[in-house]
Amino acid sequence: MEQVDLAIIGGGISGVAVAQCAAAAGYSVVLLEKSTLAAGTSSQSSKLIHGGLRYLESGQLDLVRESLRARRELLRLAPTLVKAVPFFIPVYRDSRRGALTLRAGLSLYGLLSEFDRLGRFRSLPARAWGSFPGLKLAGMTHMFQYWDAQTDDALLTKAVADSARLLGADIREGAECLTIEHEPQGCKLSYRDADGDKMLHCRFLVNAAGAFVNELLARVTPPIAQTAIDWVQGSHLLLDIPAPPGVLYLESCFDERVVFVMPWYGKTLIGTTETLCQGPIPQITREEIAYLLGIYRHYFGGSGSFTGAVTIEALEAKVLAHFSGMRVLPKGDGDAFGRPREVQLYQRYSHPRLLTLYGGKLTTFRATAKAVTAEISKVLGKRSPKADVDKLMLG
Repeated sequence: MEQVDLAIIGGGISGVAVAQCAAAAGYSVVLLEKSTLAAGTSSQSSKLIHGGLRYLESGQLDLVRESLRARRELLRLAPTLVKAVPFFIPVYRDSRRGALTLRAGLSLYGLLSEFDRLGRFRSLPARAWGSFPGLKLAGMTHMFQYWDAQTDDALLTKAVADSARLLGADIREGAECLTIEHEPQGCKLSYRDADGDKMLHCRFLVNAAGAFVNELLARVTPPIAQTAIDWVQGSHLLLDIPAPPGVLYLESCFDERVVFVMPWYGKTLIGTTETLCQGPIPQITREEIAYLLGIYRHYFGGSGSFTGAVTIEALEAKVLAHFSGMRVLPKGDGDAFGRPREVQLYQRYSHPRLLTLYGGKLTTFRATAKAVTAEISKVLGKRSPKADVDKLMLG
């Protein structure tokens, strides 16, 4: 039977990042992905590498600080994949978040960025408000501009996987894990690929199956306790409208959430929603489409709009594509807006050779990988490192 130090289940950004970090630390690594790399949420996110300005509202300061640090690192390590982009926040007389609130939030955002050059913001003069063709100007009192970053999430995931492969990690696509037997010295896996059923023994196993995390745990013997979760879908629409000159941070006209209107390969991308689902497979709903187009129409549907589209039906005709990612959040009551977004690492006393990742963010995948590798080293001991992940360029 094949023997390795580490097996990882799941080929999203978290899984490939753990593969890279662990391989760099000197461990032998096999990653099993039942489909293709970045087939799920890691290709269906909002495409942003950002600190999460809105998380300040729910007091998640540590997450924002960590995310801003991660943004700085990725701009350095992946300059062809992660680009700084200007973000704009228009403020209207009826906005729930007034100019003073936003000034305070942006000031704290800059402080948490540890005086990064991208931590600065400014209030734009009225003559610059028309830089977004068709954006509603009636009732606008302020427009703030700050900085965050954007990426192609699928390409970033594949770049991290390529780095892991160069370090010796064996990444196998089309390989579905069927059963997991936890033993005192590791885990015995059965999996299926194009050549049939196979077996693998690893000294440590990482469950990075994303929305299917508990489904994978159900295949473990002896049985292991699962953490209660909610599946929260985030949907996006790609519109056949010329790309805006930056990312617009817009307050929803329906609730207290914010959405982004973003440039994406020459077109306009709008997202995201937060819809509680009954299962791990995302599927955009009619209500989500109406929600996103309603917000867009609220800000761009007036006379003189460059879209020429005033009705929801006319905007629907401009939808080129849509996609939905699935967040895994702690089980809770009410909406998902204020729930913690940090990744949760679970390692049960009954199953010390198995670590499970619940949730996580695209922006902070490197911090997650380092934390997981630290847990691996506690069980397996340290190896002779092959490389320093803080110096490995991506893309």
